[in-house]
Amino acid sequence: MSARAHRIKVREVVSETADAVSLIFDVPADSAGRFAYAPGQFLTVRVPSERTGSVARCYSLSSSPHCEDRPAVTVKRTAGGYASNWLCDNVSAGSVLTVLEPAGNFSPRSLDRDFLLCAAGSGITPIMSIAKSALAAGRGQVVVLYANRDRASIIFERQLRELNRRYPRRLVVLHWLESERGLPGTQALAGLLRPYRRFEIFLCGPEGFAAVTTRALAQLRVSARTIHREEYRSLADNPFEPPPGHSGMLSAGISPPQGDPGLEHAGMTGAERAGMPNGTATVRVEIDGATHTLPWPRTRKLLDVLLDNGIDAPYVCRESACGTCVCSVRQGRTRMLLNEALIDEEIAMGLTLACQTLPESEDVHIVFDQ
Repeated sequence: MSARAHRIKVREVVSETADAVSLIFDVPADSAGRFAYAPGQFLTVRVPSERTGSVARCYSLSSSPHCEDRPAVTVKRTAGGYASNWLCDNVSAGSVLTVLEPAGNFSPRSLDRDFLLCAAGSGITPIMSIAKSALAAGRGQVVVLYANRDRASIIFERQLRELNRRYPRRLVVLHWLESERGLPGTQALAGLLRPYRRFEIFLCGPEGFAAVTTRALAQLRVSARTIHREEYRSLADNPFEPPPGHSGMLSAGISPPQGDPGLEHAGMTGAERAGMPNGTATVRVEIDGATHTLPWPRTRKLLDVLLDNGIDAPYVCRESACGTCVCSVRQGRTRMLLNEALIDEEIAMGLTLACQTLPESEDVHIVFDQ
């Protein structure tokens, strides 16, 4: 299991609605730095499974690092959803869960902007974290559009009312209830959101809601590229279990045995490296206070190379969406096969995703410092 996985005690379970609970964690003092997080990030939780050993699911942090002492995630039951139902049925105060450190890039770069935060259903969880943080630590206006089936489905209804009472001049909450207004439509949402079209926009919710909201914003001449969207998807791999083709020893971050090609290559001279086949580059990686020099086959993604050599690099989805494996290219050239997490400005700064990155020059210097 990854060294970035921690066993954390649940301090309290709060019932938010009939089918949603918040899990508030007690993070030990010696792990507090590892669990520092930005509003809008998520935790990946290990859920036991008799069939597969475990399954991994990502749940957004609904707490705010700016006004709450303990991190919390909110879990809503889904029809036929094994993990969400297991957590809602089995976790209580005192339970211990295995979780990865906070990850994700669905987070504002500054809290001093005006924000339009659009959510539906359980999509409110990262939106709530951003809203509380912007109100507590920022200076701008915050508008929350929140769609639900009916009033009983509103997660955080009491908390939203309390925030409205505390920040009456800075917070606007726009509820859309299907039981009263039907499904949200493009024209109606465009009219509702028009006054806030120049705000920084964050969007989280089911595909249908995200699509109609994006169309409404397009009618208001808001570019889709300026909308920050959080997408939930199934993980292709389980970060709590050894990746396919890797032994448990390597995935646990234990050094490979002596004679491993990566360790032998670390001591090569420049002349020896020059004699290597064209299919292999050399990468120097700085991570967790250590530096590793490794051969990097040109057809192998950087994350796979690191895991092959027992280096405990951070990752969750391995599909370019979550941004957990972001790192900096300090020297050399690389290219990404897919990118759903980084914006153009971040790429121009030299950031890349280890799970999708291939080498394009002979020598590359990578730093994990995010």
